[in-house]
Amino acid sequence: LLTAGQAEDGSFSKSTGPAVTALCVTALLRSGASVDQPAVARALKFLQGFVQKDGGIYQPESLYQNYETCLAIMCLAEANRDGRYTKIIERAAAFVKQIQWDETEGIDESDVAFGGAGYGKHGRPDLSNTSYLVDAIRASGADENDEAIQEALRFVSRCQNHESEHNTTKWAPKNPDGGSYYTIAAGGQSQAGITAQGGLRSYGSMTYAGLKSMIFAGVGSDDSRVKAAMSWISMNYKLDTNPGLGSSGLYYYYHTFAKTLSVAKIDSIKDARGNDHDWRGELIAVLKQRQHKSGSWVNTNERWLEGDANLVTAYALLALSYCKAE
Repeated sequence: LLTAGQAEDGSFSKSTGPAVTALCVTALLRSGASVDQPAVARALKFLQGFVQKDGGIYQPESLYQNYETCLAIMCLAEANRDGRYTKIIERAAAFVKQIQWDETEGIDESDVAFGGAGYGKHGRPDLSNTSYLVDAIRASGADENDEAIQEALRFVSRCQNHESEHNTTKWAPKNPDGGSYYTIAAGGQSQAGITAQGGLRSYGSMTYAGLKSMIFAGVGSDDSRVKAAMSWISMNYKLDTNPGLGSSGLYYYYHTFAKTLSVAKIDSIKDARGNDHDWRGELIAVLKQRQHKSGSWVNTNERWLEGDANLVTAYALLALSYCKAE
């Protein structure tokens, strides 16, 4: 189904530039496709057409330069078995580091925006873009000690509802449940809204994204931030919804959920009632139930482009790729 949805120019969505195409190709490669398979080769050629002089991989005049470039880095890294994309990846990684919120933007570590990445149109960083930044830099070959990853960790920690030496913001004590929300910057925002006490509500996709970024930044399982995130996950273990957001961003959630637990090397989760869950088996069952006869997946809630069958099918395939026990 996914390859059937490809246009003649190799794209999987012309309106989104390289973003959806990069996700689709990554999903195909992680599902066993070869870089030399015609559909993959055409898509990779399409992606290379967005390489800019500054090293970024994005549409000209794009307001989503970090997002598009990070997805392209992860795609090309997956296709780089013989080193053919090494130079493009290195330049792209340098580009996203350059646009990360830090001293080059005139702020220091005391600023809550420090270390984050975001969409240009909003003029502030968010946890989703920052988690993509961390994923992409690690995919480019950097380790946990990379300066940009450690800067990102400062932002990630501040987007968690957990007060610690790493998070002394005003939001931390207002909803201390250990989960994470969209952004601490520009006054704070959660896509799940605000609690009765005035705190920013935690929700599933951002909690898993935050935890994954912490792990990629070398934060260990004995750290209070990881313990707090795991506590929230235990209390809010769900696969019928994106906890806190219902059906919004459900397949983004499935992908982030699976990748995070795979990276964390977690095989089962104990829920609030003390029941153990084989998350891999349960996720496979849920995705099997939701798959259409055509082979595709699509979210009836079209928020965040999840009405696009190519995008949602890519998310589902990526989630399934992390269900292989390692």
